[in-house]
Amino acid sequence: MAPKADGTGAAAPEDAARRIAAGQHVKPFAFLGAHPHGAQWIVRTFAPGATAASLVDADGAKTPMQPAGADGVFDVVTARMPESRRIEAENPQARWTYEDPFRFGPVLGELDEHLLGEGTHWRLWEVLGAHVRHHEKAQGVAFAVWAPHARRVSVVGDFNDWDGRRHVMRRRGASGIWEIFAPGVAAGARYKYEVLGADGTLLPPKADPLGFAAELRPDNCSVVSHLPERGAVEAARRPGRDGADVPMSIYEVHLSSWRRGPAGRPLSWRELGEQLPDYAKDLGFTHIEVLPVSEHPFDGSWGYQPIGLFAPTSRHGDAAGFADFVAACHDAGLGLILDWVPAHFPSDAHGLARFDGTALYEHADPRQGLHRDWGTLIYNFGRTEVANFLIANALYWIKVFGVDGLRVDAVASMLYRDYSREAGEWVPNVHGGRENLEAVDFIRRLNARLREEAPQAITIAEESTAWPGVTRSEAEAGLGFGWKWNMGWMNDTLAYMAEDPMHRGAHHAKMTFGFHYAFSERFILPLSHDEVVHGKRTILGRMPGDRAAKFANLRAYYAFMWAHPGKKLLFMGQEFGQETEWSHDGELPFGALADPLHGGVQNLVRDLNRLHRESPALHRCDTCAAGFEWIDGAADEAAVIAFARKAPGAAPVIALFNFSGVERRDWRFGAPAAGRWRRVIDTADAAYGGPGTGPEVAIAAQATPSHGMAQSICVTLAPLSGALFEHTAE
Repeated sequence: MAPKADGTGAAAPEDAARRIAAGQHVKPFAFLGAHPHGAQWIVRTFAPGATAASLVDADGAKTPMQPAGADGVFDVVTARMPESRRIEAENPQARWTYEDPFRFGPVLGELDEHLLGEGTHWRLWEVLGAHVRHHEKAQGVAFAVWAPHARRVSVVGDFNDWDGRRHVMRRRGASGIWEIFAPGVAAGARYKYEVLGADGTLLPPKADPLGFAAELRPDNCSVVSHLPERGAVEAARRPGRDGADVPMSIYEVHLSSWRRGPAGRPLSWRELGEQLPDYAKDLGFTHIEVLPVSEHPFDGSWGYQPIGLFAPTSRHGDAAGFADFVAACHDAGLGLILDWVPAHFPSDAHGLARFDGTALYEHADPRQGLHRDWGTLIYNFGRTEVANFLIANALYWIKVFGVDGLRVDAVASMLYRDYSREAGEWVPNVHGGRENLEAVDFIRRLNARLREEAPQAITIAEESTAWPGVTRSEAEAGLGFGWKWNMGWMNDTLAYMAEDPMHRGAHHAKMTFGFHYAFSERFILPLSHDEVVHGKRTILGRMPGDRAAKFANLRAYYAFMWAHPGKKLLFMGQEFGQETEWSHDGELPFGALADPLHGGVQNLVRDLNRLHRESPALHRCDTCAAGFEWIDGAADEAAVIAFARKAPGAAPVIALFNFSGVERRDWRFGAPAAGRWRRVIDTADAAYGGPGTGPEVAIAAQATPSHGMAQSICVTLAPLSGALFEHTAE
């Protein structure tokens, strides 16, 4: 057998042995393991704490080894390359047998090393991290990590008494990848990386950036874990729903506080899969969107400060359990969207911060690399390997677990170098501007890669500024997202609804302005988790008036939201009008549903979702102006709004709202078509907790012109109410 490429052929000098024992040798594969020794072979091993060692042949025969210059270092000269990799070590108190990791060759192939080196390996999870595998006739775990500026990297864990001298990794050329095969290690083993910086500083032990599992906080080790069987995940997948002409109503959930198990513990992935999809399906939602599930040490971050981007949080179980949860959503006919956080990461010592002793993942300059608002670090999007890491992570959730899309958090903070910074606290781009050109390029590459590799998946931007073309393609100089949260609509309409109904006439434009730009992007209308915390009150709590009026306002607002162009998103608890702010430490007050007012809101949301799905006029033309027609947007003083939703070949829908606190009798409004109109939703209905509706069920349009239309309808509008009318074939 030929000698290993990194063999030296020379006997280990005493100073090398001393450096091995001191943890200072950075190339242990050059002298540990088996190497040519003239016409023979020399086998060296390091067994800390041992006073004697033997090489064990394949047939069990033992050849004593000799001390070789330092405590724990032994060698033996043999006539041929030994087939066995086992060493028996002993001291007066114990005897143990192990397979020497330094006698195994590399695991990574040349192609992997090349792609890793150029930062274009889109399936990083297949080569980096910890993989249980069979290698050179042995079972164990292959570890690999990127740390280009490190002097030494070791994997430490339960299997080596956390001793960084025992599994010093092999550096693979210029790629900056370190790897080692650890025989005998199995799934469930805890581990970290011990990194010696280029300046000789020993860094705090680091969790694996590609770890597939982690300990439950407050512990923070990575855990060797199997990834779910790809075939099973692929079989559970459902076609994506990226089209603008399909219904999309999203139920946003923080999994740990939706419901709790016994003694207040978070539900397991299995329990969530048994309960959450059926609940969301019963209410008519098409998607579930979950706050970040990547491992994070601090509950109060809600997942938005992730440490383990490749590890589903252990709060609910393991990776296989998460895969089962995804499948349960698909089995219920629901898409699953993950909140994904590429904008920043926490500075915890065991995380990515100064991973190899340098600013590896982040910017070194705090004017570029520190988020002042959150005390977190900003990825260096201009570094090829960092962009590769993030894009591969996005693909990982889609390819490995079959999720249907990603909602990208805090995009605005990525796009602007001066985001939340004063003058002098930021660095202009190469043109002297405030745009983060590297982040823009990263976002475009991300969306292009996802579209190429996973065209069924959707991407959603949480982008709160007027950046142009967020949902335009890269070829059109856009960012390439599928959808954008309409934060302007949310802020304006909530501000309007908070006004006393007597004074809403002066603020009418807040409710109607969104229609003027509704088709400039592909929008989702969000009432998200951010709107029900930190003293903002709940959506219900923002409504004016006594309790009955608050619920009436809320019902009218929801009907307006569902009738408005754009897809829908509602955070958990708002589907029944939660009265208390959301707390991540508790669970939703489902007991409130015994109250007819809360139960009525839930009934309304269920019916709005049903109508949204069944009426093409309410979803098919969400992103084109042809799907919307004004009837009356100028009734400021009356606080009345009327418009129509349309789609080719489908029955149009009229949406009529009275946001004033008084009844509007015999209110006439134009109808875009003659014939009969059936009232399909009335938020004043008793089934929704309202006072009840009038006798009209189907109303014939009269040949009386109004609002520029040849026919019209005359109805009485209850105060603080909304009604939807669908044209019938009669």
